[in-house]
Amino acid sequence: MAISIRHEMSQQPILFCEIFYVWGIDFMGPFLVSNGYSYILLVVDYVSRWVEAIATKTNDAKVVVDFLKSNIFCQFSMSKALISDQGSHFCNRAISSLLGKYGVVHRIATTYQP
Repeated sequence: MAISIRHEMSQQPILFCEIFYVWGIDFMGPFLVSNGYSYILLVVDYVSRWVEAIATKTNDAKVVVDFLKSNIFCQFSMSKALISDQGSHFCNRAISSLLGKYGVVHRIATTYQP
C-alpha cells in the first residue's frame, strides 16, 4: 500500500531557536548488560548539540522523568520543547504531567522525520 498525499502527516516547524530551548530525547539499546545497565538515555540540545546521557537498567517512564528533573530542568531551566519518538516511555501521563508542570511543549517526531 503506497502512502498518498492524503495519508501523510503534516510537518510543523519548531520556532524555538535559542540554545537549550529544544531538546531531543531517545533511548539506545538494549546492549549487552554491563554492571546491570543495558540502555542509554540520550538527550541532545538541538542548537548547540550539547549531550546529556546516562546508562540505565530499564527504558521506562520513571527513568525518563527522574533524568529530566535532575539533569535537564534543574541545570537548563529555560527549556521550551522536548522532541521524542512515539515510544511508550515518552508518551504517557507521567511525562505529560512533568512537561506541563515545567511549561515544556512535547513534540512527537514523525516516522523517518526526526
